[in-house]
Amino acid sequence: MTKDVIALTPTMPDIRTLLAGLYAGGPDLGVGTLADGAVVQLCAPDGRPLVSVEAPILVQVPGETARLLEHAVEEGSVWWTEARASTAVAEAGRLAGSFAGRLATVLGGTVWPPEAATTEVVPLTTDVSAVPVPAPATPAIDVLTNRAAVVIQDRPLVAMTSWLADALRTATAADRALQIVTPPTARLTLPTRTALHGLPNRWVVQDPRQGYYDGLSGAVLHWKNGTFTPVRDESGTASLTQAFARDGDTGERQLVLALRTRHDADEDLVLGRALEAVFRHLTGAPPAGWSTAEPVNLPWSTRELTDLARARAPRPTWLIAVGHPGRPALATVRVLRTPAGVEEDITVAFGYGPDEEPPLGAIEGLARALAVEHGLVTMLTSLRAARRDLTVPPHLEAPPVPVAFTLGEDESEAVGRSRAEHPPFHPAPARLGRALHYDLGDGSRPEAWDRFRDLVRHLRPEEGVTKPTASGPPAGP
Repeated sequence: MTKDVIALTPTMPDIRTLLAGLYAGGPDLGVGTLADGAVVQLCAPDGRPLVSVEAPILVQVPGETARLLEHAVEEGSVWWTEARASTAVAEAGRLAGSFAGRLATVLGGTVWPPEAATTEVVPLTTDVSAVPVPAPATPAIDVLTNRAAVVIQDRPLVAMTSWLADALRTATAADRALQIVTPPTARLTLPTRTALHGLPNRWVVQDPRQGYYDGLSGAVLHWKNGTFTPVRDESGTASLTQAFARDGDTGERQLVLALRTRHDADEDLVLGRALEAVFRHLTGAPPAGWSTAEPVNLPWSTRELTDLARARAPRPTWLIAVGHPGRPALATVRVLRTPAGVEEDITVAFGYGPDEEPPLGAIEGLARALAVEHGLVTMLTSLRAARRDLTVPPHLEAPPVPVAFTLGEDESEAVGRSRAEHPPFHPAPARLGRALHYDLGDGSRPEAWDRFRDLVRHLRPEEGVTKPTASGPPAGP
């Protein structure tokens, strides 16, 4: 049964069109609102929400509908109106399809998934008095317990939508786990994968043959005490499902950079320039767009993202950026105000097919530019065997292999020049001004992790340098 339905239209749905869509269930159903009117709900006669509709989003970034939905639309901007149906009421999915179909019919757009589109009236036949009342103000959450907020997703690609970000924010504030349940055919976007990186958050895969398992670790799961948790034997060891076995190597690769920059907190600071430099060096163009959730809908603008981060300070700001169609590229950025200044934790990935060569030769030049011009603290560059489209499947993937590590100017001075310039292996690091760039290999030999660990121990004998990190999960856009 369809749970999420999206209307893609060339013009913004106005109030009259939205109301026409909300009549999908006939005159007996009511309409309510949440989040100061940002979410409209089609409700049963007793007030229980059946379909929640988010405010339309103008997607101005080319390629986003194809990236997230594999559903291309005509070139140009498109209005994205997403409806989420309650999983507890049988008719809700058809109601969402009728709502989206009516919008697309009136405005000349399309519906995803196409088979969900209809304009028929869907009468409510379920006895909703037996349906549990959902948690208030959390339309994305399907099951809420004292320990977990469970979101059921049946779309092929689970993106970090504003729905999901709201569920994560709600769960985190209440000290609950966010657990996303999908079929085994689903994949995650990298921003969603980032959000689920810390337990007890989980990606729960429901396999019809092998039951539930963790889509990121392969651990067999069961529902216990209000949460999905690993099945353990008498010794406490979790078992792994056979469904998590690694697929064969397709020759596809991902180039992954995890970097941190630091800037003085002054009025002239413009954020996002380091990320733009990464994109320009490795793709020849700046990012195509940015946003606080997926779909990424805003054209790239360092000034606008700086204004947003400044308005939210001292709270952290979490952002997503995407590249132009043709070269898969996706980044997450976490902006933090610290005693040392303003820091950007950036993770950016680029996808390459079997016949495409990752530009490893450009990394040293990029590192130099970041160190000299953009306040680089550290950068770890890695290569991994993984999907070119940058999505995450529910099976084992090879871990990334380090290629290079860059130590910024201030960090090099803090370690001590003599120590930093003489690592426990050869060759000696390249000098990038006062920064240092260490060659760890070509990304083909896992032994590079040993070189990296030895290097980190050498540089941090006691307190040492800032530990290189990837972007953390969003605290909520």
